[in-house]
Amino acid sequence: MTSHSESEFVQHEPCPGCGSKDNLARYTDGHAYCFGCKHYEPATNAVEKADLPRRTDLIPVEFAALKKRGISEETCRFFRYGIGQFNNQTVQVAQYIKDGEVVAQKLRFPSKDFISIGDAKSLPLYGMHLWRDGGRMVTVTEGEVDALTVSQLFGNKWPVVSVPTGASGAVKSFQNNLEWLEKFDSVVIMFDDDEPGRKAAKECAMLLTPGKAKIGTIPNFKDANEAHMAGEGKKVIDAVYGAKAYRPDGVVLGSDLWDTVNEDDPNDSTPYPWAALNEKLLGIRKGELVVLTSGTGIGKSSVCREMVCHLIRSGKKVGLLMLEESVKRTARNLMGIHLNTPPYFWADRDVSDEQKREAFDATVAKVVLFDHFGSVDPENLLARTRYMIKSCGCDYIFLDHLSIVVSGLGDGDERRLIDNAMTSLRSLVEETQAAMFVVSHLRRPDGDRGHEEGATTSLAQLRGSHSIAQLADAVIGLERNQQGENPNELVLRVLKNRFTGDTGVAGMLRYFKETGRLAEVEMEMNDEI
Repeated sequence: MTSHSESEFVQHEPCPGCGSKDNLARYTDGHAYCFGCKHYEPATNAVEKADLPRRTDLIPVEFAALKKRGISEETCRFFRYGIGQFNNQTVQVAQYIKDGEVVAQKLRFPSKDFISIGDAKSLPLYGMHLWRDGGRMVTVTEGEVDALTVSQLFGNKWPVVSVPTGASGAVKSFQNNLEWLEKFDSVVIMFDDDEPGRKAAKECAMLLTPGKAKIGTIPNFKDANEAHMAGEGKKVIDAVYGAKAYRPDGVVLGSDLWDTVNEDDPNDSTPYPWAALNEKLLGIRKGELVVLTSGTGIGKSSVCREMVCHLIRSGKKVGLLMLEESVKRTARNLMGIHLNTPPYFWADRDVSDEQKREAFDATVAKVVLFDHFGSVDPENLLARTRYMIKSCGCDYIFLDHLSIVVSGLGDGDERRLIDNAMTSLRSLVEETQAAMFVVSHLRRPDGDRGHEEGATTSLAQLRGSHSIAQLADAVIGLERNQQGENPNELVLRVLKNRFTGDTGVAGMLRYFKETGRLAEVEMEMNDEI
């Protein structure tokens, strides 16, 4: 077998072991090694794997200090880690011992390639034979040399082991030896501080009883031996003793939350434009999703525009995704609110260009709009909304309306499509902590009276899916009898209020045609609600 130390790198190739496109390195003598999964192929003139020495044909080992790694002969002898000859090459040998007998040897070549000889199936953790079953703590490293390093720094008196096949096989090794690991009060996992090592550490920690696993890291060093060779062995010891108990992402101990709950709330609420609605909802809070719902033509868009202008006057940055109308129509309607003159009266009332410009600067110039060009692809919509929030600074978002978003998903089960859309919107709100208002339609209620005739709104009538109500922080129903005695009066009804639980009628708005505005009015006791 040609010495690997004399061979040179030729090219990268796909790995048959892990499927990587280019992790397998091929050398001039024909041998290959995958730096991902550790797959090894011997040189073309080497003996076949079947002819490698087996358990009864392991190579002799001598114990000596690993001077280049700062490991003493005493430590090597303690772990039975030695030096041997394999096919005329000097190799380092990690010996795996079970029931007092060496069952396998892991050979490390000068090229940093590895192969295992002997019975390499279901190997114990390296060094496991040295320690009694159970105790206060055991440290698990990613490689044998790191195990020797940590053990030596602790005077070879505290349990230290390593996984046999590095990060790629760490989970399987933990599974095979889980019963032994569980006998310790705590298991400190100290794998290499790189992406594979960090990922494997978390996956292994998940296998242990909750609270038992701890993950240790050494600041500014990849592994224990690197720190040791830099004269920073104390950092290794500190990393073991200071390892933090692992908890999966999203799991938080209540005892850790005092600073969070005691800090000043940066998301103080902004009032709604109408007093009665404020009494119910106690204002608009960032990080909440509010649904506005009603029958067709009741006034949802008009309510949204009044709220947008109110937020602008309060100094807030607003993003608008008004999918039922062009950006031109949205802009002109906002200007009309500022002018107290709807766009269809501008010509008759001789609204000047100067007045229009002043209204534009006070409203349209202070919002960010989505020009959808007839396209409402949901992924594109979410991406643009995220951009409005994160790049344009919009803390308040209005989406009118949900049914158009769902229609962009094509054919399919409407309930499932709405579930997916609402879940995505809820996740976006949680991610960005923006306040979002989503307009949704109602399905026709049972009976002869529809919402266009003033029928009472309810959560059960939300169109398509219960997820709309479940994922929203608040739901506001709008009720108006378009053909009744007072067709311009609009009742607000809070159908859901996660913040305080206070629901019910939240005031009345009246539409004034001359100004194009909605204004809050007193409700008479005999008003139909």
